[in-house]
Amino acid sequence: MGKIAKYLNQLTVGNVFDNPEVLEKYSTDQSALKIKPKFVAFPESTDDIRKLMKFFNQLSTKDINVTITPRGSGTSEGGESLSSGIIISTEKLNKLLEIDTRERLVRVQSGITLKELNTALSVSGLKIPIEGRDEETIGGLISNASVDEAMGKYGGIANYVERIEVVLTNGECLQTERLKRYAVAKAAAEKSFLGNIYQKVSKLLHDNPELLKKLEDKKKTLVGYPFLTKLSKRETLDLMPIFFGAEGTLGIISEVILKAVPVKEKATRIVATFKEIGPALKYAETIHNLNPKKVDFYDLKIIMEAREAGKNLDGVIRKLEDGYVIFASFDEKGNSMLKKVMAMKEELPRNTKFVFESAENQITLGEFENSLINYLHYVKNAERVPILTDFYLPVYNLQNFLKDLKILEEKLKLDLELYGNLETEIFSLRPKFNLEDADFNKKATTFLRAGAYVISRHGGGLAGGTPEGRLKAVVTNTEMPEDERKLYEDLKKIFDPNGILNPDVKIGANSKFTLTHFRDTNSSQIML
Repeated sequence: MGKIAKYLNQLTVGNVFDNPEVLEKYSTDQSALKIKPKFVAFPESTDDIRKLMKFFNQLSTKDINVTITPRGSGTSEGGESLSSGIIISTEKLNKLLEIDTRERLVRVQSGITLKELNTALSVSGLKIPIEGRDEETIGGLISNASVDEAMGKYGGIANYVERIEVVLTNGECLQTERLKRYAVAKAAAEKSFLGNIYQKVSKLLHDNPELLKKLEDKKKTLVGYPFLTKLSKRETLDLMPIFFGAEGTLGIISEVILKAVPVKEKATRIVATFKEIGPALKYAETIHNLNPKKVDFYDLKIIMEAREAGKNLDGVIRKLEDGYVIFASFDEKGNSMLKKVMAMKEELPRNTKFVFESAENQITLGEFENSLINYLHYVKNAERVPILTDFYLPVYNLQNFLKDLKILEEKLKLDLELYGNLETEIFSLRPKFNLEDADFNKKATTFLRAGAYVISRHGGGLAGGTPEGRLKAVVTNTEMPEDERKLYEDLKKIFDPNGILNPDVKIGANSKFTLTHFRDTNSSQIML
């Protein structure tokens, strides 16, 4: 163990490692990238994080820069949880600290997973209504501003976070709250790093009203720091929104207070298979009017591939060479809703297969829901690499987009099966690549740029469901208007004057560095 790791172990309750085995494990996440860190830390309290941040910040004042990257469960597909410096993992920060069942409030450490939190809340008949991966951490959901499948109905993670505690780059702690003008002025007058932040952020907002209005009018993009427009509200200021989608570039979230809601009815599921896209979208529009929990869209080839891998789906889908599948679920009571859903069956085209959940087909529908996992992860001698995932595409342009996708598919010689959520308008493409192929870097880069062009051509955005991280920034940074870039750079400098907090993520991403750090082996990791 080196001197720095040994000193940090003396400094903190948690552990810090620099041995090759740990560094290798944390050199990959769920992205296509591989970057080996120098250290991996596992703090067990906010105080541990403060000591780590203070130490590396002091080093940076002596021109010894060790970049700091927070990491939750490592489910990132954009490479933002990787670092060539130190990774601060929140795995040990997984405690439920307080729960107020009357007010439906819960205080947790940021490393608690969505499954752990909802399991604990279920005892009180409560939950956080997020349709994310079970292993995603609450801090990670905030840092990525993740658009989940139920966001169309429930509004996403931002609707349920009341306050956060953030450790800033110099080790100071920020407890967010909405402050009135006099309280902001008082905070800004304090001679501290946090006081300096309040002062400079207030000035940044005051000096850029027209640009902020332009950013507010933008639709469905997580590029840069778009939640900057939500800081100021009715003569008040709250710094919390800026950390949604910040990807660890402004501070490390250590604790969170969330508002829970009562558990809904067990969802009822419907599957319909269509030969043509037009009737499928018309059907989805009707479903939308019934207030569904989610409405998922799949190219039929995705489901058929799972069927060929052994999934028993004959009772759910119609076997066609081409087509589309709409999967919807409802968690509302009421026979009237059920009657409306069943009435739709009479209006569907004759070649449509329509399946409504019953006691007899629950197991088969469960297998259907696992089809996407099967498609994504059970690939021989290749990998469905997350290069063009979670992008925004307006549903009204979906039909024309699919026509261009066919052209792109032929040009790139890739199988491009689209899947996504029609309520949130967030979609993904995951073609097979062999990362051990000498031309993988070139093929992946071509796919990223060509796909981004087609998405933009149809009114979409590359970073719609998750921020740009390292990978999408290869494209988004070249397209960003200069005034917007400067605004984000100014904000970043306010929070991170020495440039040590995930500096090569988002607007600071270096395309050459990113594109030369693709993994050269297919991943053995599977996130279910």
